Amino acid sequence: MQIGASIMYKAPLEDYQFLLDRVIGFDLLMADIGNDDVNQELADAVLEEAGKLAGNVIAPLNHSADMAGAKRLEDGNVKTPDGFSDAYAAMGEGGWTAMEADERFGGQNLPMTLTTAVNELWQSANMAFALCHLLTQGQIYALQKSASPELQQTYIPPMVEGRWTGTMNLTEPQAGTDLAGIKSRAVPNGDHFLITGQKIYITYGEHDMAENIVHLVLARTPNAPEGMKGISVFIVPKFLPDDAGNFTKPNDLRCLSIEKKLGIKGSPTAVMQYGEAGGAVGYLVGAENHGIDIMFAMMNHARIAVGLQGLAISERAYQQARGYAKDRVQGVPLDGKKGDAIVNHPDVLRLLGGMKAEIEAMRALMMVGAAAMDKARHADADEKNTHEARVGLLIPIIKGWMTERSLDITSDAVQIHGGMGFIEETGAAQHYRDARILPIYEGTTAIQANDLVFRKTIRDNGAAVNSLLDDIDNEMATLANHHNTEIVKASKSIIEANNTARKVAAHILGGANTPRRPAASGSNYLMLLGTLCGGWLMTRSGAAAADALAKGETGAIGNDDFMKIKLTTMQIYITHHLPKISSLACTITDGDNPALAMQPDWL
Repeated sequence: MQIGASIMYKAPLEDYQFLLDRVIGFDLLMADIGNDDVNQELADAVLEEAGKLAGNVIAPLNHSADMAGAKRLEDGNVKTPDGFSDAYAAMGEGGWTAMEADERFGGQNLPMTLTTAVNELWQSANMAFALCHLLTQGQIYALQKSASPELQQTYIPPMVEGRWTGTMNLTEPQAGTDLAGIKSRAVPNGDHFLITGQKIYITYGEHDMAENIVHLVLARTPNAPEGMKGISVFIVPKFLPDDAGNFTKPNDLRCLSIEKKLGIKGSPTAVMQYGEAGGAVGYLVGAENHGIDIMFAMMNHARIAVGLQGLAISERAYQQARGYAKDRVQGVPLDGKKGDAIVNHPDVLRLLGGMKAEIEAMRALMMVGAAAMDKARHADADEKNTHEARVGLLIPIIKGWMTERSLDITSDAVQIHGGMGFIEETGAAQHYRDARILPIYEGTTAIQANDLVFRKTIRDNGAAVNSLLDDIDNEMATLANHHNTEIVKASKSIIEANNTARKVAAHILGGANTPRRPAASGSNYLMLLGTLCGGWLMTRSGAAAADALAKGETGAIGNDDFMKIKLTTMQIYITHHLPKISSLACTITDGDNPALAMQPDWL
């Protein structure tokens, strides 16, 4: 039997081929956004090559990196686990760090739909490693939107090439979620600013995988307004240019320590000190006192990416558990025979089927969200607001629902291993530990829920959420006349769930004048919409599979039963996951007042 940690990661190429072609309509999407150079054939080839790098180079480092962890040396430098530097260099040499960036800076300007799919493979292979690329991508995106041409040309190309990496410096000891409490200072000094202050929880704040690290730092200038309105953002590189123009001159910053963590141990999480010797050189990005708006561009990019991490770690844990269950012999399954693996036990089969269904629902929603982002970026003025509203609505759902569900999926993966799941040797526990950060960083689930309730539902009087529910209703009304009876049943279940969601949205809107009520229900509201979206897209996927079967098309890459399996997986989602909507709705409509009746002193 294979030890769990040695079970190889395999990129879900079959599912992506199906999703892009039959669920998203990738070729049509590319034509709509004016990107005719990119098509399904190219996407399949890109994903296949990315899968090789993910499976052969990055994934084998995951377990050993967890065991070794990142280490801060006595001189303040940080050593990442063995193999990380070479793997990141391979990503740069292969052009993988350039996929999303603009062609002006050496990027490939590929659509979000494709880059998001590729990013899942990196995150599944090794989430701690891939965090470096995640933050760098986000910074490139923010600088492309807001930095001056000079700063763009100086700092973006080396990150695109994979020679430099980027970070996001928001949090301070006294200012976490509430960024209004930021105390870091930025004092003008000629063509730059001198930055002083301390930042905590800085992912890849210090490491040995790149020639330079470009920090984006939030700080206050002299006489800046108090609160959120007085925050600016600065580029603060680890190395400044020397007299020859080479970035070798140390800036006034250092890593004080790195955190000892529950998971993602291969990723250094740094405490950064700026300006111990007078001030770190920093360059203003955008306008003074507009740092929050600029950083939110990076944060939204990161929130989508963290939602993707929820999908990715779920996929990795599922593959681990599936491999173990097919190898492990224990007991005799009901109606089975001696020597049958535990995958034949009904309860193990139930767990794995439920995991598979939810993971495929997550992936479909992730692709729908990425497609909406592509449409928003390329739409004309008349349609841009509509697409941006859809993206804005989906961001907290993707981030919150996918990360919360990853906790249960990785827990189920441990359960399938039995006692061996509690042993680090198998690797199952690592996925469970790694997943635990996901509902916390880049905005906790409660923050995503508040965003969904107050900014994305109440602020526009429910326009965005009702637009989504209308789209679901219209699609399901069509599928209610489908030739396959299982699709008809599923579509009717989704219509019923959609009606429930409308009542819940109305309830949330009814609490606009008593904000504590919808705030108490926000997390459940988020989970309800995530579950609904999953059912909607699993039904769309099931219909595509049923249509393929009706035409005699049965398979995908290396799997002659793919379409049949897809239809069955849809049924599992509709019967095992969709019913959660009813209980969530009852908790929301009937449970907010009792929750608030509990007094802090009573707890």
